[in-house]
Amino acid sequence: MTREVVLVTGISGSGKSVALHALEDAGFFCVDNLPPQLLRDFLSLNSRHADSRVAIAVDVRSAGSLPHLLPLLDQLRAEGVAVRSIFLDASTDALVRRFSETRRPHQLTKDAAGSDALAPPTGDDQRSPHRGLIDAIELERELLADLRGASIVVDTSQLRPAQLRLWMRDMVGAEPSTLTLIFESFAFKHGVPLDADYVFDVRMLPNPHYIRELRPLTGRDAEVVAYLEEQPDAMEMLAQIEAFMRRWLPALADDQRSYVTVAIGCTGGQHRSVYFVETLARRFADHAGTLVRHREIDAREAT
Repeated sequence: MTREVVLVTGISGSGKSVALHALEDAGFFCVDNLPPQLLRDFLSLNSRHADSRVAIAVDVRSAGSLPHLLPLLDQLRAEGVAVRSIFLDASTDALVRRFSETRRPHQLTKDAAGSDALAPPTGDDQRSPHRGLIDAIELERELLADLRGASIVVDTSQLRPAQLRLWMRDMVGAEPSTLTLIFESFAFKHGVPLDADYVFDVRMLPNPHYIRELRPLTGRDAEVVAYLEEQPDAMEMLAQIEAFMRRWLPALADDQRSYVTVAIGCTGGQHRSVYFVETLARRFADHAGTLVRHREIDAREAT
């Protein structure tokens, strides 16, 4: 039986094709839109390649079979297969923008609106030109809610394709049998990450942005680190977040979690939140799997 299976799923327009290509580049054998009822047969055909890694993309086109998918994944795990499910999500505004730019119809457009969701209203129809698309997205969220709840969620609302590819490679590089702890910095002005399990707000702390010499730097630079470590409130909050996570990590692991995302936000996602994420990642280096994400900085570096 295949040793590792990654299920890639999520909302239409959230980046599943990009994610699947990233896994293919990482050495996975990838199959797009495999009907869930064929998953076991497909894995049996690959059983001769014990070291192979397989990635399967499943989306709402297989909605009728999705109720049987989660029990099947549990069965595979019980048989010793390392299975992880990654759910890509994005805000409705981001999805509407992407569909508008590509002019592609949503998979559920006809179910939600009965016609092309991107067609403008005619006659006395005063609905938003995107109302049908929004209805389709909301219906898709309902259909995939259970699968989302059983997966590690990645919010792609603010991610560029290169950034998503990098994050996917990091995720599959982590040990699949242990709880992976993800520390993510972000800017509140761009929204709270949808994939966050815990969110900590550090905007009340002194802001290096208002010091001319520190403004172009980030929380990874020694000058910013020194400045923040001189702030008693920053050190107290850092210690409290660390204590909270150490207190509850064992319970999270016992709850069969595969990933826990701790999001730390400041105004611009450049100084305070970045420093907190980098410092916490070092302090939890003794944990089996720890990943670092800087949503705003990674986005700039991916351009």
